[in-house]
Amino acid sequence: MRELRVTKWVAAVPMMAIALATIYPLIFTLNVALKTRHEYILDRFSLTESLRWDNLGAAWTSGGISRYFINSLIVVGFAVALLLLFGSMAGFALSHLRFRGSRTLFLACLAALFIPFQVIMVPLARTMADTGLMDTYPGLILAYVAQFLPFTIYLMASYYNGIPAEIVDAARIDGNGPFGVYRRIMVPLGAPALLSVGILDALFCWNDVLIALLMMPSAQHRTLMIGVTSLRGQYSSDIPTFSAGVLIAAVPVLAVYLFFQRQIAEAVTAGSMKG
Repeated sequence: MRELRVTKWVAAVPMMAIALATIYPLIFTLNVALKTRHEYILDRFSLTESLRWDNLGAAWTSGGISRYFINSLIVVGFAVALLLLFGSMAGFALSHLRFRGSRTLFLACLAALFIPFQVIMVPLARTMADTGLMDTYPGLILAYVAQFLPFTIYLMASYYNGIPAEIVDAARIDGNGPFGVYRRIMVPLGAPALLSVGILDALFCWNDVLIALLMMPSAQHRTLMIGVTSLRGQYSSDIPTFSAGVLIAAVPVLAVYLFFQRQIAEAVTAGSMKG
């Protein structure tokens, strides 16, 4: 019994240290966001005494966070919808519709996961500029779809591989074509995977900086993460307002992690558990 307790503590102590290292920056940012500029200059590590909630309002309005927030909602919403549509259809085709080259296509999607964005950054920018999609919502949405579609296809194909082929065969006997099987069978049965993968795709797109910085050079179309980064120069002498902007940007991500922990864990482990 004593050895078991010692083993638990050996595992618990590092986990607690990791948890504190993760939580402390959030608490520090909240504390700074509620300070006055004078308080921050005097002692940045002391607890705030003024509780300046109006710093959040200043970052939302004067800092332009509201516009950046809407931009991110538009881009992420459409990108995730397209990723789930194309990813689920391709995952179904690669897992249950056997055709010549299907294995090669699946391996190509798997190989695309290992290509860093920096490798395709310059060709992508040139293509978007030539087609007039640079600095537009459709351009950034298509860039996100191109970047994260292999990941979505891989996870959906892995999940659909776990659905018995007999179910698909029975649906075909009932007179359903490939699209009928996808719409009536695969979409309902794949709803848990779609939710999990959709959450991950939304987090990837929401937290992205590099692609958005490349595709959206103008201030009007900046996404939230790029907008928060720009606040550092705009409010270099007003760190509490800058911290308020960082806090606003972090709240949606924290909310998603808190409410969808199980779905995120299932999506991360889907590739190793299915197929």
